[in-house]
Amino acid sequence: MLTRRQHQEARDRAAAMMRGAGVGLTDKEVAAMDVADFGLGHLEAEGAQIVSFFNSERVSAKVIALFPGQTLPEHWHSAVGEDPGKEETIRVIGGTAYVYIPGEESIACGRIPAGKDGCYSVRHEIVMRPGDQITLEPGVKHWFQAGSEGAVMFSFSSAARCALDPFTDPHIVRVTKITD
Repeated sequence: MLTRRQHQEARDRAAAMMRGAGVGLTDKEVAAMDVADFGLGHLEAEGAQIVSFFNSERVSAKVIALFPGQTLPEHWHSAVGEDPGKEETIRVIGGTAYVYIPGEESIACGRIPAGKDGCYSVRHEIVMRPGDQITLEPGVKHWFQAGSEGAVMFSFSSAARCALDPFTDPHIVRVTKITD
């Protein structure tokens, strides 16, 4: 849960990061930005700021800003009906992002959020800088963490159904609640 003030401050900070990485944003897009605290109440540690440019029945494009050290929790894109799940290509355009996928454990730059060891099961670290990209197949567990300067990434994918994505952490609530 975020206060209205926390939400606005995070939105403004993320918009500045996105614009600083060269992303042209309209005021309407900034106002519609998803500031996701995942119901955990500690946005700086686990959260993400996301602008959806479009999400059709077939394709989606978004930009994601992660504050320094902020983690977008472990999740995967599962099948929905006859759709095998979202295929997603992440391209870093600002800062440094650590991407974690299945494979040999190799965490060297990032860290698992405090007290959350059991909620982050994939630990093969890929360090990504501007111009680097990775494609994640449907059903592959993954999580992201920003380096010390934060990270801005494009997400290009098949149709996104983010509200249906499963997370390893059973306490996650995908829709952020805002209070006064």
